[in-house]
Amino acid sequence: MFTIWAGVDVGKEHHHCVVLDAQGERRLSRRVGNDEPELLELIREVLALADRGEVLWAMDTNHGSAALLIGLLLDAGQPMVYLTGLAVHRASAGYRGQGRTDAKDAHVIAGQARMRQDLGLLRLGDETAVDLRILTGRRLDLVNDRTRQINRLREQLLEIFPALERVLPRKGRGPVMLLTGYQRPGAIRRTGVRRLESWLSNRGVKNASELARAVIEAAEAQHIALPGERLAASMVARIAKGLLAVSYLCSCNMRRPLTCDALVPATGIRWALNCSDGNYRCWIMPLTCDAVDR
Repeated sequence: MFTIWAGVDVGKEHHHCVVLDAQGERRLSRRVGNDEPELLELIREVLALADRGEVLWAMDTNHGSAALLIGLLLDAGQPMVYLTGLAVHRASAGYRGQGRTDAKDAHVIAGQARMRQDLGLLRLGDETAVDLRILTGRRLDLVNDRTRQINRLREQLLEIFPALERVLPRKGRGPVMLLTGYQRPGAIRRTGVRRLESWLSNRGVKNASELARAVIEAAEAQHIALPGERLAASMVARIAKGLLAVSYLCSCNMRRPLTCDALVPATGIRWALNCSDGNYRCWIMPLTCDAVDR
């Protein structure tokens, strides 16, 4: 049975902690730095206020700048719950005062933890869950930036090899994989259709034969080397490799735990993953034209 409730408004450099007792009276309100010594001192101070009773900690962030505090609380065996920022914002409307301050938000968080019984306890995410959260966050950045990157890639390609830019499909992993190794007409002609098809097939590209023939035909249509070809080709390769890299890392991590087998997509669908609270959640949605997916 909890005897006091500690609400923490999380910040990048500092947090604010407010402690309420069973009657809703404020027992502590202070700012604390986001450093291990200061956080350990706060934990000791709050536990002393509990006087051998149990403390329920609550906060408005469950990762990022709250990671150190969460780790220390879990190491100390302290239970904690998480309130979303939206929940805190809505609840604060029922408290006096129009302005929002760190102290007020921390008081709201502690009050909600004291009154609500529907808040699930936070638990330590395993290594794979944390890795996936980091990777999917990075992948989301790349997906949001995908249109700009693809447009830039095609603009660069158009300057040195317009025939190839025309024949490459707009969707799929194959064109991006091709551009990691081949961007210049001379190099493609020297490779030849059989070697190019084999190169693509060895990298898991579907319809490698069809793509290889189209690319060779484009290379046969251009024999001049345009100015800036070497540098532009290296930039095209770099952009293409960047588009593939994070999806590959996500795919590897998805296959680590046996429980994740069902998350690997079947043909025609793609996955969206949320690991924000250490749990795997997956939604299946129609396949988008993301060039880094197979």
